[in-house]
Amino acid sequence: MVKSERQGRVAIMTLVRTKALNALCNGLMADLGAALKVAEQDPNVGCVVLTGGGRAFAAGADIKEMEPLDFKTVTENDPFAAWTCLADCRLPVIAAVNGFAFGGGCEIAMMCDIILASEKAVFGQPEIKLGVIPGAGGTQRLVRSIGKSKAMALILTGRNMSASEAEKAGLVAHVYEHDKLLPEAMKMAAEIAGFGRASTMLGKEAVNQAYETTLQTGVQVEKRLFYSLFGTEDKKEGMNAFVTKRKANFH
Repeated sequence: MVKSERQGRVAIMTLVRTKALNALCNGLMADLGAALKVAEQDPNVGCVVLTGGGRAFAAGADIKEMEPLDFKTVTENDPFAAWTCLADCRLPVIAAVNGFAFGGGCEIAMMCDIILASEKAVFGQPEIKLGVIPGAGGTQRLVRSIGKSKAMALILTGRNMSASEAEKAGLVAHVYEHDKLLPEAMKMAAEIAGFGRASTMLGKEAVNQAYETTLQTGVQVEKRLFYSLFGTEDKKEGMNAFVTKRKANFH
């Protein structure tokens, strides 16, 4: 299940299958998709924090669920289709990686917009040890985050990467002492949620374009999104607050 709660303008979602190290079964991903949809539709939510219960963020896809499947079944049913809920979420999402983030766990962390990690966090794509490869974007997002050579090394050996290594490689934005991870993630989320919702959504969209398009196309998209914000009350408020030297009160 996914435990969902709200603090101010931040929605906190916790993966709770602690006995299975939060293995990502179909039911858990359906719960996550539903929780994200509720947050997205709530105008009082400006940012999401995703973390794991217990000592894992998520130790991968549920292998017991996948083991009996064959090519025909997975091709026709596309079990990973539901996983795009994170990548498709328009709200900024912070992954607070508190422990193991293996396989699918690493993949859903990379679907988030910012990864913050506990010093105890460990990342990896060990699918090669199961006779397969990453199937929920691992080969694509990892290379964009840490480069071809490091991504190849992780994916082709199935080895793990420590939190400090992940930060040095650019996969993680910051590493915190374990007990400070969630408070720091909440602090950042509250800061993001305090800005205009439209501007944070469009800022996320613009940055994501850098992954999907050429530089020229991305710059054009950015410019259009930038100009579109000139039609918002938050633009008027933010710029007027700057000029009049007061704190902005975004809507």
